[in-house]
Amino acid sequence: MQLTSFTDYGLRALIYLASLPKGEITSITQVTDVYGVSRNHMVKIINQLSRLGYIKAYRGKNGGITLGQPAESIRIGDVVRALEPLTLVNCSGEFCHITPACRLKSVLQDAMKQFLQELDQHTLADMVKDNSPLYQLLLD
Repeated sequence: MQLTSFTDYGLRALIYLASLPKGEITSITQVTDVYGVSRNHMVKIINQLSRLGYIKAYRGKNGGITLGQPAESIRIGDVVRALEPLTLVNCSGEFCHITPACRLKSVLQDAMKQFLQELDQHTLADMVKDNSPLYQLLLD
């Protein structure tokens, strides 16, 4: 399975925010600079993560972004579910004529379930805890 760039950069943005000192606010520009992604793309991602409560966005002169909840409570699987279109194949009758007899859909659904169960075992805090190489790459 391959995640969309939207989900990929959403996870990266959260990792960056989780690596900041507690309470520190940063900007979307800083996140885009760290990852070399288009600002317009990152604005859409940050807005969605903000709507979902994973990020708090503050407007104004002293505005910026920060995590909206503790990194320990953000499960990677939940973020992927919220951002990723999780339909692996189009099994509609108009698209595929073998749908009534096909067993592939259930196999793919089982694989997706196992994939998400694995992601659910990891939090955002797990991605940054005791990860000094990450801090050096992101914050230096």
